Amino acid sequence: ETRPAVEAGLEVERGIRVNDRMQTSDPDIFALGECVEHDGVIYGLVAPLYDMAKVLARTLLDQPAKFVAPMISTKLKVTGIDLFSAGEFGEGDSHEEIVLRDPARGIYKRLVLRDNKIVGIVMYGDTADSAWFFDKLKRREDILDIRARLIHGPSMAGDAGDPLAAVAAMPESAEICGCNGVSKGAIMAAINNGASDLVTIRAQTKASASCGNCTGLVEQLLASTLGDDFVVPASQGICGCTDLTHEDLRQMIRSQSLKSIAAVMQEAGWKTSCGCPTCRPAINYYLIAQWPLEYVDDAQSRFVNERNHANIQKDGTYSVLPRMWGGMTTPQELRAIADAAEKYNVPSIHVTGGQRIDLLGVKRDDLPLIWSDLNRAGLVSGHAYSKGLRTVKTCVGSDHCRFGTQDSTGLGIKLEKILWGSWTPHKVKLAVSGCPRNCAEATCKDLGVICVDSGYEVSVAGAAGMELKETEALAKVESEQQVIDLAVAFVQLYRESAAYLDRPYKWVAKVGMDWVRQQIVEDADNRAALVKRFEISQSVYRKDPWAEQAKPKYQSRKWAALADLSLEAAQ
Repeated sequence: ETRPAVEAGLEVERGIRVNDRMQTSDPDIFALGECVEHDGVIYGLVAPLYDMAKVLARTLLDQPAKFVAPMISTKLKVTGIDLFSAGEFGEGDSHEEIVLRDPARGIYKRLVLRDNKIVGIVMYGDTADSAWFFDKLKRREDILDIRARLIHGPSMAGDAGDPLAAVAAMPESAEICGCNGVSKGAIMAAINNGASDLVTIRAQTKASASCGNCTGLVEQLLASTLGDDFVVPASQGICGCTDLTHEDLRQMIRSQSLKSIAAVMQEAGWKTSCGCPTCRPAINYYLIAQWPLEYVDDAQSRFVNERNHANIQKDGTYSVLPRMWGGMTTPQELRAIADAAEKYNVPSIHVTGGQRIDLLGVKRDDLPLIWSDLNRAGLVSGHAYSKGLRTVKTCVGSDHCRFGTQDSTGLGIKLEKILWGSWTPHKVKLAVSGCPRNCAEATCKDLGVICVDSGYEVSVAGAAGMELKETEALAKVESEQQVIDLAVAFVQLYRESAAYLDRPYKWVAKVGMDWVRQQIVEDADNRAALVKRFEISQSVYRKDPWAEQAKPKYQSRKWAALADLSLEAAQ
């Protein structure tokens, strides 16, 4: 955001112009971060921003400091796509290229050379040697002697015969963690000072603490330095409170019929008295999923949004988002939303990508009041805050569209009314498109349905957030009921076997798509059993939380302020 700088009269082009000391055009004002421009460059990665902070700190202490433009590499963080790039790629008379293409394996490597030095790198499909190449680029190493073997990496170039030797041969200045700008030297210093595992390295240096792509390199450094004293952990506990994995915990709850958080912690020998914000929500969810009729949901083991049944905003207000079944609404519902927005002075109203209307900026004290009004109009919670079903996005389908092959809207509404209210390991989004034109974007959802002339194509495990992934085909069926059974069985299988906070696409990647198909497509008896267990759970949870929370008896007990600190004491 550069508007404050413009209003202050600072020199702003693509960003706020700063010199080598992070000083703006006003000598008394300094700036750093993604909003600044240094020598015509804006940096969007965190490592250069840390360098800026170090320079500014020294500048404020009247110590000599100068920001030097770093050599930056980029690694694409998208599931299923390995891509690394660094340096120069433009054509030039002095540039030479070494290219390796292997279409059958999906591998492409390109090195740009100038004066027998690497000046540019592109790697796709296999980026394992990216750190080795990038180190040679940064050090401007002469590669003439190994040029014939260079493209094949360190194993063929003679630098190292195994990965541990390769990482041991890296110079201290070699960058291991690009996200946080952590060098090999910083990690080695931590190891020499007693750090002996990945958790400690992350805490002391921040290496491997962001995207995790450098975890393997960090572990190789630990192994090459500590030798047999370092053991790569086979599995990691949920948190510091326990050594149990998510799978171990679920198995213990099932096999020993544990039906309370206290019983789980006692039986598992929890290291803390009450758990932590990581393990308590996980235990609470596993108990809900395993014992829906016997275990009572513990509100204090939920995140703040789930406790208050609304999404908290950055200013402490909340958003109110009524459910619109399949993206459909009525004039009466729209009037009720408009009346509520006016009555409670809602500052912002937003039409969401999930085909709903979001009221933003609602005060916490007003939540039960506004929902009481919306409930009277027949509107229920959209669960936009929950680890559960969010939306079922639809197109208008055969009712209105000349390309529609089936009633996609009607099917979407049926799915949403069956699945709403259910708790899942993470949020779940569905979509139903009325034809292969896919207007509802079904192929990037957790479960998507494409209507075709012959029936329905069901696919699962897509993603369209921080990671982008196309869905994988689950089955082709002929009837709506078959779609509904598959969808319910998939959600229940996910509820019963996924680790808490794993999205469906991550869970499917762990268990395998073949196993998922075997459980819910090929095994009809198991599919029916999954549907039955889901309905048992929904007999408890298919309800609007605000039907109870908005009642007057709750308003003084839960929603009213503890005290009015604006009142002055009596004289």
